[in-house]
Amino acid sequence: MDIGIIGGTKGLGKTLASYFKRENFNITITGRDKKAGIKTAQELNVEFTTDNDYVASKSDILIIAVPIANTVDVIKDLADKMKKESVMIDVTSVKTKPTEAMKKYLSSDVEFIPTHPIFGPRTPGFEGQVIVLTPTVKGKWYPKIYNFLKEKNMRIIETTPEHHDNMMGIVQVLTHFSYISIASTIEKLNINLKDAEDYESPIYNLMIDTIARITSQNPYLTYSIQTENDNGVKIRQCFIDAACEIKDALLREDKEEFRQIAINAKKHLGDVKAALGRSDKAIEALSREENHLYQSIGKEVGLQHIYSKKVHIGIIKELKDGFVIIDNGKNNKNSENKLKISNIRILSKNEIFKWKKNNWKIYTESISCLFSKNSNSDIIKDTLLKLPDIISVKLTDTYDGPQIKDNKISYTFEIKSFNKNAFNNVKNLIIGFGAKIR
Repeated sequence: MDIGIIGGTKGLGKTLASYFKRENFNITITGRDKKAGIKTAQELNVEFTTDNDYVASKSDILIIAVPIANTVDVIKDLADKMKKESVMIDVTSVKTKPTEAMKKYLSSDVEFIPTHPIFGPRTPGFEGQVIVLTPTVKGKWYPKIYNFLKEKNMRIIETTPEHHDNMMGIVQVLTHFSYISIASTIEKLNINLKDAEDYESPIYNLMIDTIARITSQNPYLTYSIQTENDNGVKIRQCFIDAACEIKDALLREDKEEFRQIAINAKKHLGDVKAALGRSDKAIEALSREENHLYQSIGKEVGLQHIYSKKVHIGIIKELKDGFVIIDNGKNNKNSENKLKISNIRILSKNEIFKWKKNNWKIYTESISCLFSKNSNSDIIKDTLLKLPDIISVKLTDTYDGPQIKDNKISYTFEIKSFNKNAFNNVKNLIIGFGAKIR
């Protein structure tokens, strides 16, 4: 099946191209920046062209992933170029205008499904993510698309374009407007957030991180979210009115009015206990990770950078100013790595073992030893496996011939390890058992 993605060279379009390529669809992406398009196509192993008409004419599924302000124009331009019996899907965060455009310009033999994936380009996959479908007519493509998304364990919401835009007015317009306003206030007050680090609480850190996540998005995208949603003017004015109401209560030193505003606001938030539970979990997760790193100073850990996916294995030397310093033991000028704690994931012991097995040199040595005849080779083998850096222990030979005393038995174990020194630990443990190395 051929999937075309108009605007697939960056952002959400690129994320969708990457995901569908992993699902073995034939993917063609388009974009205005030829250099960026060729780079993305090589990176994802997909086809790239600047010819939107060509892609529309050959695609079974055509996804419109251009900026919100350009979506209606692109729909209009490509409507009569669409392949018969195909489907057009737009993925913008407003639905009323694109829906009206598809309904108006597409021919009757082309289906359309207005869609809003409520996740961003940094999302690794579809599983567990929310997607909104706002169909006005359900044709033959609709159940196929719906079932595909369901099989990927997506949370599917079906609604009208109008209701979607009303809800996104709160989820996006209000939150983006308020968060960017807070960030702008901090900037206008000339506050250096570094100076505030000694006074930070966990919930404050979460808020700042959320604000930073919103403000790091493409400002043209956040601008379009504000201006393209027809509810934006009313919502922003309501926010300003609410802020002024609180400000006036404080200027009048009206404690009771302030209290009533706060109580009413809390009541309207619904299940506050659930909100406290979720935020407590987030705070606990952040604290647990940093505590684990502190307790691991002087010990070996495995850390993976969440964006580059590069893995660092080594001994933690120190934690300082939000960074962890890890020594990989290579004894050169590049032996120490300084990693930002917020950008790493701590690997489990099993993940570290698998990574070492796939990336480090493996050493092999056979060790023969004399044990008491009533000894159990399986228990010996399992005990040796518990030693650090031992990959495998295999019993390759058992011998109790003429050269071996009647009460003794010779075992030969093939040992594989990440570290040559680990063989000395094996021998020392065997001797500790009361056995003798042959």
